[in-house]
Amino acid sequence: MILRRFRVTNFRSVIDSGWVEAGAVTALIGVNESGKTNLLLPLWKLNPARGGAIEAISDFPKHLFMTIRDNPGGFQFVEAEFDAGPRTAEFADLAGIPQDEAACVRVGRFYDGSHVVTFPRHRRDRHADTAWAAERLEAARTELARTPADAASGDLMERATATLERLHTGLEAGGALNANDLIRLRDAVSVLLPADLADGGAAIAVLQELRLAFGERMAELCAADPGSRPELRRSVLGAMPPFVYYSNYGNLDSEIYLPHVVDNLMREDLGTREAAKARTLKVLFGFVGLKPAEILELGRDFRDIREEAEEAAVARDGTVGRLRRILGRIAGPDTGPRTEELARIAQAKRTRSILLQSAGTRLTERFGDWWTQGDYRFRFEADGNHFRIWVADKRRPQEIELENRSTGLQWFLSFFLVFMVESMGAHRRAVLLLDEPGQSLHPLAQRDLSAFFDILAATNQLIYTSHSPFLVDADRLDRARKVYVGRDGSTRATADLREDEGRDHQRGAAYAVQSALNLGVAEAMLRGARPVMVGGLAEQLHLGTLRTLATAAGRFAPRRDLVFAPAGPSRTARVVASLLAAEEGALPLVLLGGDDRALAQDLRAGLYADTPDRVLDLGTVIGLPGAQVEDLLPPAFLADQLDRIERRPEVRFGDVLAHGLPFGPQVEDWARAQGITLPADWRLTLARRARDAALALGPGGFDAAVRDRWAQLLARLSEEDTAPPTA
Repeated sequence: MILRRFRVTNFRSVIDSGWVEAGAVTALIGVNESGKTNLLLPLWKLNPARGGAIEAISDFPKHLFMTIRDNPGGFQFVEAEFDAGPRTAEFADLAGIPQDEAACVRVGRFYDGSHVVTFPRHRRDRHADTAWAAERLEAARTELARTPADAASGDLMERATATLERLHTGLEAGGALNANDLIRLRDAVSVLLPADLADGGAAIAVLQELRLAFGERMAELCAADPGSRPELRRSVLGAMPPFVYYSNYGNLDSEIYLPHVVDNLMREDLGTREAAKARTLKVLFGFVGLKPAEILELGRDFRDIREEAEEAAVARDGTVGRLRRILGRIAGPDTGPRTEELARIAQAKRTRSILLQSAGTRLTERFGDWWTQGDYRFRFEADGNHFRIWVADKRRPQEIELENRSTGLQWFLSFFLVFMVESMGAHRRAVLLLDEPGQSLHPLAQRDLSAFFDILAATNQLIYTSHSPFLVDADRLDRARKVYVGRDGSTRATADLREDEGRDHQRGAAYAVQSALNLGVAEAMLRGARPVMVGGLAEQLHLGTLRTLATAAGRFAPRRDLVFAPAGPSRTARVVASLLAAEEGALPLVLLGGDDRALAQDLRAGLYADTPDRVLDLGTVIGLPGAQVEDLLPPAFLADQLDRIERRPEVRFGDVLAHGLPFGPQVEDWARAQGITLPADWRLTLARRARDAALALGPGGFDAAVRDRWAQLLARLSEEDTAPPTA
């Protein structure tokens, strides 16, 4: 059975999550405290592989606590729909329904621990159509009229015809009959039948057939729900995949005390953290083909063997036996181990060394297939009762204990071991529920983890929660489900990434998805584009708009696209320029307006000291001292957009606009004269509105001279990569 979708109701912060579609890999994306965990936990408790007990204090919604506690069997907290797959025919046979209706199975669980099984595609009729009953009565009456009467059946046929006419007349046109109505019809026909059916002749057969038709239809209406059949319930619940929930991934320690490992693997009373570590150690030794008890046994030396023999003697002979051995050792010299004992101990230690070397090689090879952040080599070492894991790589060839390497490496190694082993073994067909995996990983490692999920999906369905854009690849957005807090304060989930997020006006749940998309787009663009640094977001928007319009007009045809990167403050600008230089091999061009003179001077005196001509002044380029990016657009066009945004002043800006002067300072002077304070981001707001208006107008909405000025500036920024503009 394959999970297709699930729904959570009345569980912790969830009132009704809505149906959440599930694929091979499903990502539940949301901000902290949005309730992502509260969607995984009830799904786990639907059919837990281990643990998963219903806990009233934790699981019951607080506003319904008393109500649910008094009637736990009346509240269903989770339901899931499964594709029956190869079990469809079996379920259809047990339920007594067609296979197309048995192909989809829904299983729910209540707070009292009980399950309910239903078939959503099966629609059981609760009423019979009146027209159907009328047809049966009319057909029987017609058949009786054709039947020749004789002495034995004449009276019966007369009474039967009258009764059938009365029943037919009593049916309401277009109405519906319930089971009780059908019982009355059946009983009315039964009364007509004589005690000795053999004496009725042909009329008896007609009435018997009519009674049978009413009885069968009544039985169909009264039949129990198919999902309530005990054999079917056992079959469905047995076929349902178990759910495995992971939140503590049990990072490995570099030094492991083998006697504790042997002991802990046998215990079932460990705490959550210790149990997670024990599970990770179990799969580690299983993955590399080692047994902790065997490694411990092979590492024993002569002293261990002698101490064990003494303990056995004490157990056998008591304290007297120990004293006798001690006195014997004092009286005579200790001859030490015999030659054959030494040979056997040496052979055991060589065997252990070979086993450990082989295990380290195997882990190195398999781990390297999935972890691309470095070429790591693992070595296992056993020293007496201690087992150590050493790690080295090409950049740092000296071996270091695992716990002194990065937390991300420790996490991924533990995660890799647990899931590679358990997904192939006990949990092969389980649905894996991962709560916030990979938080300590570098973004590139998180991408590796996302790819690793695809491998796990070959054997297990997987649902995970995250708020990291690096675990939501742009080419895997179909697996993302947005989780947010609705207007009523409860957790909601949806596959519609555009859906309103209730009270969260910042759309925090969608932010991770949008960031993933932006990362994918930016990465693709930067790999083949020429970056140009500009002052800020307003400059980025304006120049991007001009580039689009000039390209559409055929005035700009670059061999490499232009990408405008906001520079930000001076320190940020130096970092951005350095990063872009690493990609390009040379410092990018910088285009700054009159309001960024200080930044231009800082760059020319610092990072661009050897190439000051790569820091361009917009006013110098277009021949307007002090110009800002707004001066690339027609002043009247921008003034109209500003007046639509700022409606408070009595005097419109367009009425005082002076041509031939920088646009920005005029706006600030006008605002002061009108006694208003412009928002700090007024230039960005204007840039967005101007972009929408300019793109709506298209290149034909601007004069040819304006378009030529845009083309000249863009050609200057593209340097040698610009193709000749078309006519």
